[in-house]
Amino acid sequence: MNVNFQYSKTLAIEGAVLLLLGPIPVVGWILAIIGVILLLKATKELSYYYQDESINKNTWTGLKYYIVALVALAVGVGVGIASFATAGLFAGAPFTFAAGFVGGLIAIFAGLAVAFAFYLLAAVHLRKVYDTLAQKTGEASFTTASTLLLIGAILTIIAIGVILIIISWIFIIIGLSSMKPKDYQPYTYPYGNGNSYTAPPTQPAPQTATDQNSTA
Repeated sequence: MNVNFQYSKTLAIEGAVLLLLGPIPVVGWILAIIGVILLLKATKELSYYYQDESINKNTWTGLKYYIVALVALAVGVGVGIASFATAGLFAGAPFTFAAGFVGGLIAIFAGLAVAFAFYLLAAVHLRKVYDTLAQKTGEASFTTASTLLLIGAILTIIAIGVILIIISWIFIIIGLSSMKPKDYQPYTYPYGNGNSYTAPPTQPAPQTATDQNSTA
């Protein structure tokens, strides 16, 4: 299958930038959804280009785990709030109120625990994607990004985790921007390394007839 490398690269960069803008209030979630769609299409194209299905497969698996994490979080928080509200209706009965309050806390913490577990699984699969791209392209930015992405996911329980994830996506954008096609060959200067000019080796001057006679 013929794949336009530059088109795939542009899609990936646009998707990563839009996903990075996800925290923007009001419109951020719309930008993030568009970014995810572009990234999915880009990784599918790149998996064809590099003939490595794991790029596309791990991206989709990571996305599925992210969705499960979001659903678990929404369900846990929703059930917890409902339990708090129900317990409030029976404020006159201490036992009922306490049971409802404790049940709400358990639901919220259970949702958070499940969401965190699947979020880590998603980060592991996305890390595999960028580790593979690092091997295929030779871009060290992908290796840095994959490491920060996993560490950030582990530390999401504290603020520094979110910061590390944002930084990881910046490195991903840098890596995508620096990718070169497989047949790319850097220009080799005929003399020197391109940073400084090296004069070509001098050739001995040809001897004239006078020089030859004097030598004889």
